[in-house]
Amino acid sequence: MRLILLGPPGAGKGTQAQVIREKFGIPQISTGDMLRAARAAKTPLGIEAGRIMDAGQLVSDDIIVGLVKERLKQPDCKPGYLFDGFPRTIPQAEAMQSAKVQLDFVLEIDVPDEEIIARMSGRRVHSASGRTYHVKFNPPKVEGRDDVTGEPLVQRDDDKEATVRQRLEVYRRQTRPLIDYYSKVAGVKCRRISGLGKVDEISQRALAALT
Repeated sequence: MRLILLGPPGAGKGTQAQVIREKFGIPQISTGDMLRAARAAKTPLGIEAGRIMDAGQLVSDDIIVGLVKERLKQPDCKPGYLFDGFPRTIPQAEAMQSAKVQLDFVLEIDVPDEEIIARMSGRRVHSASGRTYHVKFNPPKVEGRDDVTGEPLVQRDDDKEATVRQRLEVYRRQTRPLIDYYSKVAGVKCRRISGLGKVDEISQRALAALT
């Protein structure tokens, strides 16, 4: 099982990635994790990526794809792998194709924009502990206050409506076209499921789509 999991921010990818990982016994591969691991291991690519990151620059697609190829040689990738957050753009997908990285599925979790905005803009956080609430789905006992300490809850900048709309636009412009790209790649099955409903229902849809 070798797949890419796509979906806008707030679609529930992290939750479903965990379900898919456990079902198929495969690792979840994110660029952030790979960069940190390669840097810690002091591989040539890791050293180069670290130098670029320390200079405040973006790591090139070539280096990222090189790290992907290194990561896929690890024993835990034998039964497959789940890409999380990569590729994000068509050039990255093309670089993966050139590197002959094998894929079976591209699974997209589809959630309407207004639902995403409601989910994310309603989140509130207790900064000291990381406890999270939602004004509608999981409200604190006292409005705007942490249940344990009574301290004020905050809305992260990433969760503000204007920021969420901007992130959705970036997803639509840069990442959503990957579905069209992979639909033309031989051997890759593209599936889209609804991300609305209970978590278990969405998990059932996801696993049914990967057959």
